[in-house]
Amino acid sequence: MKAGKVWLVGAGPGDPGLFTVKGREALLRAEVVVYDSLVGPGILSLIPPGAAAIFVGKRASCHTMPQEQINRILLEQAQKGLRVVRLKGGDPFLFGRGAEELVLLKEHQIPYEIVPGIPSPLAVPAYHGIPVTHRDFSSSLHVVTGHPKAGKEVSLDFEALVRVGGTLVFLMGVAALGAICRGLLEAGMEPDMPAALLQQGTMAGQKRILATVGTLEEEGKRQGVKTPALIMVGKVCSLAKEFAWYESLPLSGYKVLLTRPRERISALAAKLREQGAEVLELPSIRTEAVEEIELLRKVFGRLRKYQWIVFTSPTGVCIFFEKMREEHCDFRSLGSARIAALGEGTGKALEERGIFADLVPEVYDGEHLAKALAKQKISGTCILLPRAEYGNPELVRILEESGAHVEEVVTYRTVYEEQKWIDEKQELESGAIDCVVFTSASTVRGFAKACRGLDFSKVKAACIGKQTAAEAEKQGMQIRVAGKATLDSLAELVLDMKRKG
Repeated sequence: MKAGKVWLVGAGPGDPGLFTVKGREALLRAEVVVYDSLVGPGILSLIPPGAAAIFVGKRASCHTMPQEQINRILLEQAQKGLRVVRLKGGDPFLFGRGAEELVLLKEHQIPYEIVPGIPSPLAVPAYHGIPVTHRDFSSSLHVVTGHPKAGKEVSLDFEALVRVGGTLVFLMGVAALGAICRGLLEAGMEPDMPAALLQQGTMAGQKRILATVGTLEEEGKRQGVKTPALIMVGKVCSLAKEFAWYESLPLSGYKVLLTRPRERISALAAKLREQGAEVLELPSIRTEAVEEIELLRKVFGRLRKYQWIVFTSPTGVCIFFEKMREEHCDFRSLGSARIAALGEGTGKALEERGIFADLVPEVYDGEHLAKALAKQKISGTCILLPRAEYGNPELVRILEESGAHVEEVVTYRTVYEEQKWIDEKQELESGAIDCVVFTSASTVRGFAKACRGLDFSKVKAACIGKQTAAEAEKQGMQIRVAGKATLDSLAELVLDMKRKG
């Protein structure tokens, strides 16, 4: 069997926007992903659904798996002929033991690539407005591991660190904070040297504790600090208040869970991230085109008989026209049929195919679409309705009562998804997630199925419309409804939820 290949990928400091293009490409093609605790959940959500994910859980003072066993896993998976991504927080060669993981691969002639990641000693201070170098304060940067070997004291040449000057960044050093500060002071550093603890940088839990070397330990205990966090020492720390920017974003410190299908999630995620939110993309449903398309083939053969074709979702548009292409039909086959679209997103999906909807209701739900169509003198007309397996029956009822003949064709079905590598139930129970965004009743049902046993009364639900809200309310959630059934309105709702708490 042909050997596989290993990609040693740096995932960066946590924010998915700081994940490199090359790293993302490698991850999306992975068949096996071996990851540890410092990889941000937003990046874990990118793991392909069909990939095997192996958690090796490395964090200071808690190694779920010995390094030698991790090395063996990479070798064994590659020897199966698989594409293996070793996903590591930060950069794999900066205190990431990446070189150790290559030795066994090299011995067995397993091909590999190294994909650097944006290191936390640069990214985290930047998100706090702290430059690591500055011509007036520091001309050098020194990155030091503050994590001692098991059972041993911190062993650093503090005199050399003080003598060389510049900016000091200690990684994995929170547990040894007191020893680090004392070591610097005993080596001659001025007690009033600016210092900082930077917690969960680039994520919603980002927090900055500013002090001096002489007071940092006491201040850290007083304010409390959660890992991962880094220790920063140097005059540049005094610039934090002047250049801080992340906290000024409207959604900074706010963590949002998105549940819409994977193929439809990016636009809303981008809107929220632009406002500073940490966005966790965990689709609760996916859509699948139906395999039984014989009825659809017959429909394509008589498209000219329909006076109206009604699309109720972007997915419905995509699948309908993809199937048309497979059957060698193009838009000319639609004849003189008029097109109705339920919502802005559905209209845009049609426009991408060179078709502009003749009718879009002011309120984006099935009932209002049907009533808008009923005003078009549809008695005696033939209406084609390609849509999901379980659509809103109210739409068909109103159309038929108006005298239309409705031919309903199932083009896709909704399947519930559950994530294997992110415990969304635990995230919600711990209060880490501030709100959950739902774009359909089916996303609510899929979410409820994935989080069985959760106290849903604690979930703050941002809903796109009244049917979605009704399903969330049935589950006992705290509901808020967007003013319009659009992504912009939904993003505004999330902003309002943060403002009002």
